[in-house]
Amino acid sequence: MVDASLMTNPGGRDNNEDYVTTAKYGDAECFILCDGLGGHECGEVASSTVAETIAKMFEEEGDSADFLPNAFNIAQEKLLELQASKGMASAMKTTLVVLIVTKDTMKWAHIGDSRLYHIFDGNTKYERTRDHSMVQVLCDMGEIEEADMRHHEERNKLLRVMGTEWTGKSFDVSAVLERGETHSFALMTDGFWEYVMEDEMLKLLGETSSAKEWMDAMAALVLERADMTKTDNFSCICVKVD
Repeated sequence: MVDASLMTNPGGRDNNEDYVTTAKYGDAECFILCDGLGGHECGEVASSTVAETIAKMFEEEGDSADFLPNAFNIAQEKLLELQASKGMASAMKTTLVVLIVTKDTMKWAHIGDSRLYHIFDGNTKYERTRDHSMVQVLCDMGEIEEADMRHHEERNKLLRVMGTEWTGKSFDVSAVLERGETHSFALMTDGFWEYVMEDEMLKLLGETSSAKEWMDAMAALVLERADMTKTDNFSCICVKVD
């Protein structure tokens, strides 16, 4: 069984540059989360364009061994073409996280600093995607602690996103996992994960019985801790796979 719930909130901003959606092909499901960059009429266009391009591809083609690389590359090409047509080269950009769950497997890919958390082993262990950001580099070098990434002054400096020319490595793709034990996933924009600690994610997952309850419990922490007069957009997709 796949239980999923999605939410997005503009926070303290006038417009919401985040975008979340899902797509289905038979019994396979695709979950997509983006955080647009570039300001009004740029970020939200980038995020919706990329997300809907991939959703449409999945609904028409379903999953394949090369779906994620193909989807990222095609969405990137479409976004660059849109930039060129509007005379906004590099102005429309977005992060991207995609999770695919089929009847037998699970896999994901990402670019930017929107995250996917994978929780497993009886909800006691987790892994997360590595941010393509300056603060992730500083953390990997041991210059700052992981907890310091959330509010570091360099946290908004991204090294890789959709909508900039890729000259080297771009998106990261996970290994393919077989379904078996219970797995849970949380896809989050930085406006969400900045306010929810990993131990809290695990604790709240254990205390709730559905994807929506888990998501709502974490969102409550964001609402409690963030200044809602100026905080960034915040979005999340929670998925429980049994």
